Amino acid sequence: MSKVSLVLKRFKELFGTEAAVYRAPGRVNLIGEHTDYNEGFVLPAAIDFYCWVAVGSRSDGKIVLYSENFQQEAEADLGDLWSVRTGTWADYPFGVAWALKEAGYRLNGASVYIFGEVPLGSGLSSSAAIEVAVACALQANSHNEINRTTLALTCQRAENEFVGARCGIMDQFVSCNGRGGHALLIDCRSLEHQVLPLPPEIRLIVCNTMVKHEHSASEYNIRRSECEEGARRLGTVLPGIRALRDVTTEQLEENRRVLTEALYRRCRHVISENGRVLRTAEGLKRGDIRPIFQLMKDSHESLRNDFEVSCPELDLMVEIASAIPGVHGARMTGGGFGGCTINLVEASATKSFQEHVEVEYGAATGLHPEILICEASEGAEAVDPTENEIRSALLH
Repeated sequence: MSKVSLVLKRFKELFGTEAAVYRAPGRVNLIGEHTDYNEGFVLPAAIDFYCWVAVGSRSDGKIVLYSENFQQEAEADLGDLWSVRTGTWADYPFGVAWALKEAGYRLNGASVYIFGEVPLGSGLSSSAAIEVAVACALQANSHNEINRTTLALTCQRAENEFVGARCGIMDQFVSCNGRGGHALLIDCRSLEHQVLPLPPEIRLIVCNTMVKHEHSASEYNIRRSECEEGARRLGTVLPGIRALRDVTTEQLEENRRVLTEALYRRCRHVISENGRVLRTAEGLKRGDIRPIFQLMKDSHESLRNDFEVSCPELDLMVEIASAIPGVHGARMTGGGFGGCTINLVEASATKSFQEHVEVEYGAATGLHPEILICEASEGAEAVDPTENEIRSALLH
């Protein structure tokens, strides 16, 4: 049975009606970590692991959710969404509904079934996938129209203000605007983006360390505050500085006296990472991936030493991968403190890469890593079931 059939079948079992189906992808960031909320540059790709959402109308003014992953139901009145925040998975879809209403969109009652394929807590942005998929479903259910950029910004607001995670715009933007076979170079200030082809002989392989340290969410918010404080201090001696994106390496070095040592290192990471993103993008434009190995290596070392968001398991995973023939780059991806690495690997070396990482990482840690061979995918979309898929959902 296809995914669409399974989603329709479960919705029918739970809510007793037919439904429309939407999906939104997770993402992997090739390079450009912690630069998005500093109005800088990022280079992510949407991946073919999705959050699937089925939606049907209700007449009682409620949103009723069911999560297949958590095997839980939650409901809220559309007129009183703010009061239902619980710090659980339900805050993401309810937050999207709240943000849409705050933006002035009228919402109808809805039954919503959610099934996520993106591994939770892995740094592949399962949160953005659920936000974007639910936003698409709720908008369509209410017969509203919203462009992709506005949709992404609304989902970001839901995560920032309702959930309380101070994420930048990258995850929601690429989940909305991903392109099959391509990465997106995103200017996180203007939201202009370029679609860059990925070499067809290269595979995006994500290695999940299977660890996620408990302090990751709070440390993420601390890093953002540190960046904002660094930009504020630099702005006292550099007129016109709005964010770290506006500061050059030379300006940072000349004015480091206004920063603490920790703030200096946080700023140095962001400023140098922006440069690495742009050099990686230039390589992809030329079809030359040779410089990317060193750029990704430098990115990981900066995240480990200057931004201090890596961990021993991530460092080990990168070290193992970087020594394998056929690897054109390896680094941590996502917020840090566990989660995943991204690896650019020649297609012909995929099997040997997987075997080597499993053996070496497992021997060193006792953990069995999850290894995902990904394709760059399209962004969020409605999924029209075939007649056979509808028939299969109804008959089983």
